[in-house]
Amino acid sequence: MQLTGLHVYPVKSMYRLSPESARVEPWGLAGDRRWMLTDATGRFVSQRENTALGRIRAELTPAGALVLTAPGGARTEVPAPSVAAGDPIADVEVWGTRFSAAEAGKEARLWLAEHLGDYRLVHLDDPRARPVDPDFSAPGDTVSMADGFPLLLTTTGSLAELNALIAAEHPDVAEQLPMERFRPSVVVSGSEPWAEDGWRRIRIGELTFRVVKPCGRCVVTTTDQESGERRGPEPLRTLARHHRLLKKAAFGQNLIPERPAGVEGDVLGTLRLGDGVEVLEDGAHWPADRNL
Repeated sequence: MQLTGLHVYPVKSMYRLSPESARVEPWGLAGDRRWMLTDATGRFVSQRENTALGRIRAELTPAGALVLTAPGGARTEVPAPSVAAGDPIADVEVWGTRFSAAEAGKEARLWLAEHLGDYRLVHLDDPRARPVDPDFSAPGDTVSMADGFPLLLTTTGSLAELNALIAAEHPDVAEQLPMERFRPSVVVSGSEPWAEDGWRRIRIGELTFRVVKPCGRCVVTTTDQESGERRGPEPLRTLARHHRLLKKAAFGQNLIPERPAGVEGDVLGTLRLGDGVEVLEDGAHWPADRNL
């Protein structure tokens, strides 16, 4: 098995970057989802509410500023705000967990209002501010502004099987689902379909990861990541019938990186396309209610 896909999402729910290598930090890939949009209450905004987010390109400059580009080419560059620099602090929320983030300036809000809606742009300058769900983590584990865990793993074998199931049961659906619909961090090739459901601990290249929870899927997976259009009931319809874990339509597994012995600081190591993938521990450790 090997690593064949790497994806970083600088702003939660916006377009991806797909580098050939990425540094791994305790809370996720470097630069991944340290920014997000919120509504007036501080709650996160995603493609669930506004599919247009996925069409905004986001890049990070070497100095850490965020560059946003709208489909028509309009651009804005936003310096990273921080609590230490005295920038405004926002009380924000992701799936019921509230924490503090630094709010970008008025210029960013005006640009967003023109291209997306009345949102605030916030930056998580302290990635230790948000703990991972204690039911699936160890004390001290933290996460960026991703939905719940530092990394999401998917496999090409499972995607091929899912597309085959859709084609067999719904021949009217001509489209093959691309992996981008599932917005993974890492993509692994060379495994059997759904093999990842039984992994408990894996090594990718020089780093090890705990496999902590299946990823229950939502309406974002029905959204074309290039056009921003909802494209019907797939893959949720077929996943709900054939691949349910923890009572949810599931695809992919959430990961938490382990700190290598002797490594200090925020950078645990680097993942590179082509890295080998090895299962160190297996054995399903959550109830399965799928019908295969």
